[in-house]
Amino acid sequence: VRLLIEMELVFVYNAESGKLSALLDLGHKIVSPESYKCNLCSLTHGNFTERKEWKRFKELTSLDLVFLHKDEFEREYGKRFSYPIVLKKDKGFEVFIATEELNKIVSPTQLIELVQNRAT
Repeated sequence: VRLLIEMELVFVYNAESGKLSALLDLGHKIVSPESYKCNLCSLTHGNFTERKEWKRFKELTSLDLVFLHKDEFEREYGKRFSYPIVLKKDKGFEVFIATEELNKIVSPTQLIELVQNRAT
């Protein structure tokens, strides 16, 4: 099932880019998952790979999805938000899913449903 909506969503992880940061994040997720600072990372990725359900959603949606780490986002756009966050990009940025709401989501299914419902 494909959605027929044209919209660019920017998912910004509360994590830094780079291999060292990824390794440190992995360690944190394994040792102390309850205190890991990026629920978006936990929803879209397991310890080593992207979650199958999330990957399938990305393949099937007609939404234009962009994924950035917070340092990449701030370097490219010069804007700061609280992270993680999902932004709708048009001429500027509009909050699509705020940090507080993202942090309450408990499963990839819940995230997918929220994205689909808001995009229609």
